[in-house]
Amino acid sequence: MTPDSKSMDGLAIDNTPQAICYKRGSLQLLDQRKLPLETVYIDIQVSIDGWKAIRDMVVRGAPAIAIAAALSLAVEIGTYSLALCATCHHIPFYDAAPVTSIDLSLSSGKKIVIEERSAKELLHSRGLGEHVAASSISVWIPAFDDTPANLTAGIITEKGVITKNDTKDAFDIKDFIEMEMSKSTV
Repeated sequence: MTPDSKSMDGLAIDNTPQAICYKRGSLQLLDQRKLPLETVYIDIQVSIDGWKAIRDMVVRGAPAIAIAAALSLAVEIGTYSLALCATCHHIPFYDAAPVTSIDLSLSSGKKIVIEERSAKELLHSRGLGEHVAASSISVWIPAFDDTPANLTAGIITEKGVITKNDTKDAFDIKDFIEMEMSKSTV
């Protein structure tokens, strides 16, 4: 039992607050500057809010890495602008992805086929009903960004962090995967 836990007739209640949670439609971060006297959560509405929280040391350590990962996953489109913002403020940007999502057959991110969302999502009321934009307007709604390697410090996976090659601004993804595969067969 932890010092923060209380026991009542065999029932243990843990008062340890979560560093990151999702409530009322937004991501919330525990303001670690207020601990242990207060438990205060900060709403994170957009990516820049998350970066400001990390910059201001509201959240740090492993939760900071998790929040960066959560934001890039939650926003999908917007990872590129988030990486630009981080680079501008000299904050290393890490992307998060399961190893199973890595396609070794692609030599560059430029070869990734970007899924497109329907133009109806933007041009029609609630994406379904009446056409609300001028008929001459054309739109392109990508579902994902292609964030260049020069804006990304590393790729966090369940197997570890993939880092860049020292001699060029590229990731050693193939070497990382092969090394992890050899570990699992030993």
